[in-house]
Amino acid sequence: MRSTRATAAIERLKARSGNAEYSMVRTASGLFYLVSGSNAGSPEKLSEPLEQDAFVAFVNNFGPQKPRRVSKLDVAFEKQLAKKNPE
Repeated sequence: MRSTRATAAIERLKARSGNAEYSMVRTASGLFYLVSGSNAGSPEKLSEPLEQDAFVAFVNNFGPQKPRRVSKLDVAFEKQLAKKNPE
């Protein structure tokens, strides 16, 4: 099993949060978990061991999220949809 997707998810988390201490650990059974390392002591475990897909989803939802860019056209389209389907 390749862990490229998991590594990319960690790099995105580091960029979003500005914290370069996030890392992942891969167990012998192929599960992943997120840690926040500190130079002074042992790393803090931030998640339970997860399969790769679940780990990537967890990391993508962890920490600050990147704001979604919205154009004027997107706003106008959302208004039209709200007028057509009042719920």
